[in-house]
Amino acid sequence: MIDDRRLPRIIQGGMGVAISDWRLARAVCMAGGMGVVSGTGIALIMTRRLQEGDPGGHVRRALEHFPHRETAEWMIERFFIEGGIPPGQPYRHPSMWSITPPPRLEALTAASAFVEVWLAKQGHEGAVGINLLEKVQLPHLATLYGAMLAGVDAVIVGAGMPLQFPALLDALAVHSPVDYRIDVIGAEAGEEHRIGFDPASVLPGVAAAVGTLQRPRFFAIVASVLLARTMLKRASGRTDGFVVEMPSAGGHNAPPRGRLAVDEYGEPIYGPRDEVDLAEMAALERPFWLAGGYGSPEGFRAALETGAAGIQVGTLFALCAQSGMEAELREQVVDSALDGSAAVSTSIAASPTGFPFKVVDLESSLSRPDVYAARPRLCDLGYLRSAYRGQDGRIGFRCSAEPVGDFVAKGGALDETEGRVCLCNALCATAGFPTERKDGYVEAPIVTSGDALLALPRFLEGRDRRYTAADLLAWLAGDEVIRVPDGVSRASTACT
Repeated sequence: MIDDRRLPRIIQGGMGVAISDWRLARAVCMAGGMGVVSGTGIALIMTRRLQEGDPGGHVRRALEHFPHRETAEWMIERFFIEGGIPPGQPYRHPSMWSITPPPRLEALTAASAFVEVWLAKQGHEGAVGINLLEKVQLPHLATLYGAMLAGVDAVIVGAGMPLQFPALLDALAVHSPVDYRIDVIGAEAGEEHRIGFDPASVLPGVAAAVGTLQRPRFFAIVASVLLARTMLKRASGRTDGFVVEMPSAGGHNAPPRGRLAVDEYGEPIYGPRDEVDLAEMAALERPFWLAGGYGSPEGFRAALETGAAGIQVGTLFALCAQSGMEAELREQVVDSALDGSAAVSTSIAASPTGFPFKVVDLESSLSRPDVYAARPRLCDLGYLRSAYRGQDGRIGFRCSAEPVGDFVAKGGALDETEGRVCLCNALCATAGFPTERKDGYVEAPIVTSGDALLALPRFLEGRDRRYTAADLLAWLAGDEVIRVPDGVSRASTACT
């Protein structure tokens, strides 16, 4: 369990689908930082690990500790393939989420989150966090509960307004039933739609077996002081800190404030209104970490001088040896940075969430128009679908990356489909779990990165290009300690 008297100075970013996996988070923790696992699509990744034969037996080892034996045994019986799935055979998918999900899917998701966090916490006493995208709303409750069963120390949420999370953590710590208000396009005034989760129903007997759970700290990812203030005023409970993410960070970025303007390359233009007043952040008297553009020794020291508790670093961890990125793909990205050919752009079209999304230009990835055009449009995983209210009042789901005709038939606008990427399948491929279709088509990856990719040659100067999380932490911290006691003179680092 985390020593509650301490806060991490360096937090590893919670990236992609299984890029920030348990191996990376554990390595970061063992080197003194706070490791973070990605909770996005966690059930999908766990079932694919089992179908790949569970090399090393790690998933099955963790499932032996899951407090609901029936679920653990069902997962292995349903998805484990001794020796791995035969070439050319498609993966078996979990069912898609809905507002009334099958209990098996909820239990599978909780167990999958448990496995990832449990594995990340082995062999050290550091803090392990889990990262979620607020926009991917339907799996939240089950994912949080499973992570808390494994003793997760922090929950970090961005890509939306995570106002509901603090109260969820309070309630799930005592195994109470919870619900989550979901966004529904076209909902009428005063109309609310919620997804519920009852631990006693989904995983009977667990509450009595494990007792009250640790309530993890909650850190909201924000792009402005206004959003941070909103979290403190309107959130359902205590927000313990903030990750302040700048537009240069990888993955999903907050859109520019005000009317959207783009440059000659079609990328969003950020201006003075998007700059964060760090003195005002410090005045909120909550610890905050700076992300995007601070992943260097100078950036680390500059962050501390502003009153920040430290920094969050993503891109450079995503390219280290323990990252979950498929090894050959990771090497291609590193090579492109070293030979000067690396290019990172911010796409306003790629993500079905509608948020700007950073993309690395790589051959054989969906960043290339020919690769994108060759992919048949389909939606068979569904994590980034949006809920909408039909004319009959029923709730349906659509994704702007699904077949155009289907999306438009569900009330979607045609122009919303242009350039959209099926991130669910693409990011699984990036993590080394590409879906292979019955017709032989293999899903192509897409790589996201922050602008820090362009600074990689400086870090690698005099180092092995296959570097570790510990190498990176040592470089970032320099002579600084990586952990700082609570209650030091900077008000922004107090965590009461």
